[in-house]
Amino acid sequence: MITKEIMDILPASIKKEIENLSFLDKLQELRIKVNKPLFLVSNNKEHMTKYICNLEDVKVILQRISSYSIYAFEDEIKQGYITIRGGHRVGICGSCVIEKNSVKTIKNVASINIRIAREVLGCSQNILPYLVKSDRVLNTIIISPPKCGKTTILRDLVKTISNGVEKLNLSGKNVSVIDERSEIGSCYRGVPQMDIGIRTDILDNCPKSEGIIMAIRSMAPQVVVCDEIGTYKDMESILAALNSGVNLITTIHGFDVEDLYKRPVFKEILDNKVFERAVVLSNRSGIATIEYIYDFTKGEKVRRDIID
Repeated sequence: MITKEIMDILPASIKKEIENLSFLDKLQELRIKVNKPLFLVSNNKEHMTKYICNLEDVKVILQRISSYSIYAFEDEIKQGYITIRGGHRVGICGSCVIEKNSVKTIKNVASINIRIAREVLGCSQNILPYLVKSDRVLNTIIISPPKCGKTTILRDLVKTISNGVEKLNLSGKNVSVIDERSEIGSCYRGVPQMDIGIRTDILDNCPKSEGIIMAIRSMAPQVVVCDEIGTYKDMESILAALNSGVNLITTIHGFDVEDLYKRPVFKEILDNKVFERAVVLSNRSGIATIEYIYDFTKGEKVRRDIID
């Protein structure tokens, strides 16, 4: 069933429209646009309802997610979203107010996308044995197109590595998560709403290039985790982290290992053999299909049928 946190922010008219739908248990998104039909995404399938959203619907949602003080959330709004209790993200589109060449806030909001945060506990258990060796977490990159489950798997890896796994002889590690997009821990007022483990610290809404160095200096992590690397500044921070003796797990948008070799930004970390493993995901057989695991040290794939 759709969570209470979501129902609490919806106008009565939208609640009435969706409360008896059969697919609410797998609901992923609600898309609300002024003068347009209400769209729902469930189990990666789009459903268009007959209900036409209006400006009052948008106003009610904005009031409820901001506790009737939208100005108190300007720092989040200028990022294009507000995270609510439960870790759910409410994306916002409207007229951007620009100050000093950057977005100060968003006004005249006309579109809202409510993304429902869900944990899939244990979803990393098939890949974790390939990512640890002698009580050490191997430097790993998860490669995946959008909406193929890479952040969900990353979150479960964080939790498992933080807690430790006795049957793999993996002791619990101090993990620092640099959560630039507030998706891994889904923090609400600084507190993770998702279970990311007992030894995990999180820098929420923090740029990776700064957060990685901050975490190393202040939290003494054994493992650093971040999502969606892709800039030269990210690469510099990753190299600095590895030179400090920490291990790294991160993700990128892509289709396979060959994608890495095609991008100049990754040349230095590939030449220096920074990563030891790559996990390649797709949605070919559903979200988080494991296509293969790649061993950079040997230059070969781990066969998928071994994992399955």
